[in-house]
Amino acid sequence: MLRPCSVLPVPESLADTLRRAGIADVRVDATSRAAYSSDASLYRVTPTAVVFPTGHDDVHAVLDVCRSEGVPVTARGGGTSIAGNAIGAGVVLDFSRYMNHVLSIDPDAQIAVVQPGVVQAVLQSEAAPFGLRFGPDPSSLSRCTIGGMIGNNACGSRALGYGRTSDNVAALRVLTARGEELRLTSSGPGTRSPAPSSPIPRALSELTRAGMGTIRTEFGRFGRQVSGYSLEHLLPENGFDVSRLLVGSEGTLAVCTEATVALVREPAHRVLVVLGFPDIASAGDATPAILRHRPTACEGIDSRIVDVVRERKGDNAVPPLPRGAAWVFVEVVGDTAEEALARAAEVGSGCGAVDSLVVGEGGRAAALWRIRADGAGLAARSPRGRPAHAGWEDAAVPPDRLGDYLRDFDALMAEFGATGMPYGHFGDGCMHVRIDLPLDRPGGVAVFREFMVAAAHLVAGYGGSLSGEHGDGRARSELLPVMYSAEALALLAAVKHAFDPDNLLNPGVVVDPRALDADLRVPAAAPIRHDLALAYRHDGGDFTQAVHRCTGVGKCRADNTDTGGVMCPSYLATREEKDSTRGRARVLQEMINGADVRGGWRSPEVHEALDLCLSCKGCASDCPTGVDMAAYKSEVLHQSYRRRLRPASHYSLGWLPRWAKLGSAVPRLANRAAHLPGLGAAALAAAGVDRRRSIPPLASQTFRSWFASRPASPAAGDEVLLFVDTFTNYFTPDVGIATVRVLESAGYRPTLTGKQLCCGLTWISTGQLDTARRTLTRSLTAMAPAARRGVPIVGIEPSCTAVLRSDADELVGGEIAAQVGAATRTLAELLTARGWTPPSLQGRHVVAQPHCHHHSVMGWSTDAALLRGAGAEVSRLGGCCGLAGNFGVEKGHYEVSVAVAEQQLLPAVRGAGPATAILADGFSCRTQLDDLTDRHGIHLAQLLARNLED
Repeated sequence: MLRPCSVLPVPESLADTLRRAGIADVRVDATSRAAYSSDASLYRVTPTAVVFPTGHDDVHAVLDVCRSEGVPVTARGGGTSIAGNAIGAGVVLDFSRYMNHVLSIDPDAQIAVVQPGVVQAVLQSEAAPFGLRFGPDPSSLSRCTIGGMIGNNACGSRALGYGRTSDNVAALRVLTARGEELRLTSSGPGTRSPAPSSPIPRALSELTRAGMGTIRTEFGRFGRQVSGYSLEHLLPENGFDVSRLLVGSEGTLAVCTEATVALVREPAHRVLVVLGFPDIASAGDATPAILRHRPTACEGIDSRIVDVVRERKGDNAVPPLPRGAAWVFVEVVGDTAEEALARAAEVGSGCGAVDSLVVGEGGRAAALWRIRADGAGLAARSPRGRPAHAGWEDAAVPPDRLGDYLRDFDALMAEFGATGMPYGHFGDGCMHVRIDLPLDRPGGVAVFREFMVAAAHLVAGYGGSLSGEHGDGRARSELLPVMYSAEALALLAAVKHAFDPDNLLNPGVVVDPRALDADLRVPAAAPIRHDLALAYRHDGGDFTQAVHRCTGVGKCRADNTDTGGVMCPSYLATREEKDSTRGRARVLQEMINGADVRGGWRSPEVHEALDLCLSCKGCASDCPTGVDMAAYKSEVLHQSYRRRLRPASHYSLGWLPRWAKLGSAVPRLANRAAHLPGLGAAALAAAGVDRRRSIPPLASQTFRSWFASRPASPAAGDEVLLFVDTFTNYFTPDVGIATVRVLESAGYRPTLTGKQLCCGLTWISTGQLDTARRTLTRSLTAMAPAARRGVPIVGIEPSCTAVLRSDADELVGGEIAAQVGAATRTLAELLTARGWTPPSLQGRHVVAQPHCHHHSVMGWSTDAALLRGAGAEVSRLGGCCGLAGNFGVEKGHYEVSVAVAEQQLLPAVRGAGPATAILADGFSCRTQLDDLTDRHGIHLAQLLARNLED
């Protein structure tokens, strides 16, 4: 078989050739190439170019150029491939940017015509009004594309009810590497698909006749046999279905430019029943009994994943579960609610579980399914806190052998001293797991190879498949000889040669594979543990390990705002991979590697990738692996500008507490100067601030001054220490006054520290971490005595409260950070802990914009419960307000800031009636409202105080 050109063209030269061929969007800059160097796998391969085709003709032109230049081509959708199927050294075709449309839906025929880059959730949304859905639903459905699902033959949780992607493809329009267009129709078993006028079907027919015995005995033995090519579809009894053969071929045979997919009717009623078992293997043993009840889903997890959720998000993040240390989520459906519930009861009593719980539909069921959907990210840390890796990610065995396989697999991990968190599609015998093999340690690559080979022999001994869902990719293609005979492997090679004799499409995958331990991402990165400003306590003090938390599952590319999520606002505004949390992590990983992104902390590519990061911390809570890009950005800025001249905004916005203190001495003069014609605008420009931004006025009296001048409060009541932040003290003392009033109403006695304190947030966000540490240390030292006495500390500004609860431990650490962090409460947390009865808000509609840091660090559920308890009708917004502290104020960020606000905040405000309260605890959120709307936001304390009875 021919190989692609071993010496690839210079990126700029290839880009020029592609542009002359009519391709408009070609990226060869180092930032883009770094962002596309990996997918959701362990592997890294920097592409020569990234191309965003706009249609079929663009793809054809790219293939023409690449064929003439000997450049390999890799098709990519959402980049969620776990086996390394979506990376390559030549041209990476990203279909998700332009070729992402549902072209038509025929509800009568129950089909949809889609482009390959359409996200699965988008297709679901457009089919829903017809009562239809696309059957397969992998856990990455919010960001994976239909083209990627076709490439990997994705299945998902409901494959028992709706089948694999290959069972739901009606027709494909594809291009081969040699530029031949094929339009293939699937007729299903028992019929023969019409053969297009092409030599490829004739070659396939000949090799099928020659290898029929091998195909019948080695391929298609059970539903989740995904490894290799699905040659069983070429058998005459299966209709010689070439379109279904292409599904699961991982982009190695042809490039799909359009697909017709089957849709199915949504069931009238779904019911979830959760079965509890003593361990994961016992749950596997129960699978055959569960399958007799014909469920649409049968998914298993164990306590290790559930414990991670509780640890990171609190006990309330996990709805009640039945007794046990492992659980199977079984979904049954019915034409009536009574029928579905009756079937659920039968499952609960007839499958040998130690306990069961019928959950039904609604919020609790959705919360449990989210835990299962986030499994790939949650399992990225092993039970002992080590990085856990993909690779042996989704092997499958016949379901009736699952329990025994799980026991043997657990023994194999113990033999290698490894741990992981197994979960997966029990009903299909497909298990997912990430394993803490020592890839970041000397000799770790050899251990990885030895384990992978041993695991392959184990699953083959059970008659299983190396891959049950994600394809073989770079991780498992080398292991196919363990599973298939020499005759079967020869058939795979013959199919590849028939479609792609020049081996241009995704070389190194399935046929003529790369070694499974080649191109590994983690071993290529040296640890960075010294001279760091932040502690990275959960990553062994290693910045490298911290950025490699990103496994690439790509949840940051999904719109999570409808469910209250925040991550990743800048990606949702630009739709650029480099502006996603994953893209930024990949660029940082390449910086550490030093091969293509050079210059270390000051690399232009790194600063370009981080420029539009809002430091919202949404990823710290919403990313299943716990990536904290805000912290990484602060570290990069700190290291880049340490003892160097900084951008103007670092001095103006980063030093805001100092300027506010100076201005508060003469607030009227300062406010007048800021708004003088010409002078104010010039000052903004010099300060690195966008001219379209307003300057919030200083208050005529600071909060501390008001507090000191008011009549002494009665000595009765439990003491509470107010942390008076810069924003409350100098700009919005009315928020602090309302807080005092509410606390006193609840029976507390508010007190202040002797001097004005600062959490250092503005220095943290601009990377001035030495100053931030000194500032924060002074504040912690001043508050620690109260914390030691058991006095609660109440934060008013959410971002500053979050610093005390989270950043302080990373930046300062020690006993004082722990004491103050443990004592710090939000207003809602303090009030609800006492059981205080809030004033009635019955009949009030509240549109709530939780501050990003509040959502990420403290969680907003307590605030929501308090408002509901007061009788308010609450519409909680997701996403970020877009200002995000200094981000939206800085030059070059205004358009993105407004685009972020348009995701949720601005449409909600425009649709709110005049009597609706716009709840925005964050100073930046209220400033954004003042700048972009004619509505004003209020703090929770103000909302409550205005409704207190006099």
